[in-house]
Amino acid sequence: MGYTSPSFLLFLTGSILLYFLFPKKYRWTVLLGASLFFYARASLKGFIYLAVTSLSTYFAGRILSARNQKDKETVKAIKDREEKKKQKEILKKKRWHILLACLILNFGILIFLKYLNFMIDTVNALSGFERYPMLNLLIPLGISFYTFQSMGYVIDIYNGKLEAEKNFFKFLLFVSFFPQIIQGPISMYDQLAHQLYEPHDYDYHNLKRGCELMLWGYFKKMVIADRAVMFLNVVTADYTAYNGTVILLALLVYTVQLYADFSAGIDISRGICEIIGIDMVENFRRPYFAETINDFWRRWHISLGAWMKKYIFYPFAVLKPVMNIGKKIKNSSFGKTEYGKHVAKVFPISLSSLVVFMVVGFWHGANWKYAGFGLWNGLIIMFSELLKPVFEQMTQALHIKTASFGFKLFRIIRTLFIVIVGYVFDIAPGLSSSVDMIRRVFFDQVWTAETVKTIADISPINKDGAVILCIAVIILFVVSLVQESTGKQIRDMIDEKPWPLEWAVLFAGMVIVLCFGIYGPGYDAAAFVYMQF
Repeated sequence: MGYTSPSFLLFLTGSILLYFLFPKKYRWTVLLGASLFFYARASLKGFIYLAVTSLSTYFAGRILSARNQKDKETVKAIKDREEKKKQKEILKKKRWHILLACLILNFGILIFLKYLNFMIDTVNALSGFERYPMLNLLIPLGISFYTFQSMGYVIDIYNGKLEAEKNFFKFLLFVSFFPQIIQGPISMYDQLAHQLYEPHDYDYHNLKRGCELMLWGYFKKMVIADRAVMFLNVVTADYTAYNGTVILLALLVYTVQLYADFSAGIDISRGICEIIGIDMVENFRRPYFAETINDFWRRWHISLGAWMKKYIFYPFAVLKPVMNIGKKIKNSSFGKTEYGKHVAKVFPISLSSLVVFMVVGFWHGANWKYAGFGLWNGLIIMFSELLKPVFEQMTQALHIKTASFGFKLFRIIRTLFIVIVGYVFDIAPGLSSSVDMIRRVFFDQVWTAETVKTIADISPINKDGAVILCIAVIILFVVSLVQESTGKQIRDMIDEKPWPLEWAVLFAGMVIVLCFGIYGPGYDAAAFVYMQF
């Protein structure tokens, strides 16, 4: 029951109507029922894993929350300062064991289901023969998303930032909430949970804005992403049959397709929530206008970046061994220089960024190519931080006006180039083929009429479809450019117009999606890229 299916639209309409017709006190139960039905319909066999994560996290949270309070009272009653400190450490260690058991269980399930076959395949490859058979393992729908979200919740309780939810079924709603189970965003408990449990009244303004956001998502998914992926699939099925020019075109198509697909799913999810009255966190902020690779990742999959920063980046950066490396650099003769001082200061942060991106890489999939993806982005970010003074000196030496439009445009194009090279690791079958694709893109460019004919022959998109795709991408670009330059959402601009014009725009959008979207009998709609994460 995907977002683009008629059955989902019927399910959604019925769920929203039932929500607003239900007594206020129990409206959250409608969301729970709808979420469990949606998940069971999509992944009945995977339901047991969702249940295990929900139960284990719920009880770990309750135990940790109770121990937090009890331990505070125990420590408070101790008068001796040294004894108080000693007891505090002992009690913290006991709480840590509870947290660790919960993390091992749930991340263990994730690693077992998502990465065991990858480990087996790696061992077999290293040994030179099929030593161990591959297993037929189920990957539950949205396992990475609900696992990360649940573990963030229990870590926050351990750190004393949250009180555990006492009602198991309310907590189950937080874990399984259907608009975000497919591909996020990864929400923090203190941002989302209270909105799920509080009753929301019907609001015409929320309905209109939610429909606008959903429609924009359907435009990106059905008109752009599902059309672009057809050409992409042809090239990636056997990339060795094509020269670097065709592969470069496929990369550019993927750049559009990935963003349109992923952001579309998030827009539809956020639009559904907005109709109900729930404000879900933003996950994209026009990433292709980023001027640095750091800025790009602050704009792309924002909720994942926030999770990584909070639970991996900061804890790793303050580890004693990591901090000691910075201190050793600072105390060395190199550390006495101006540049050495900079390196000593930013090295722990830079190393943390590299570790985070290695985790992000493997989060994307069980394949060594994703390690390449993480390494590519992590090393660029690491060295961009370490070499920042060098770049600033070069800019000054060349008398470049950093505030000029030309320099800003250069930075955007440079960042986009880095991102597109990184996308090779996404579309290639494996790590070695990723390197081969990069080689072909840079050293096998053939700009001839024969290449154009090859592209026309292999493309499953006819001439009219190509025109529609180009116009749709231009619309996406113009809308994004307006939002980037004005800082205003297009929906806000539409809201300022008379209501007949508002609904005329909505109606026009529906007509465009219905007339030019990819759907219908005999068409197998492409699953959202991040649906199996």
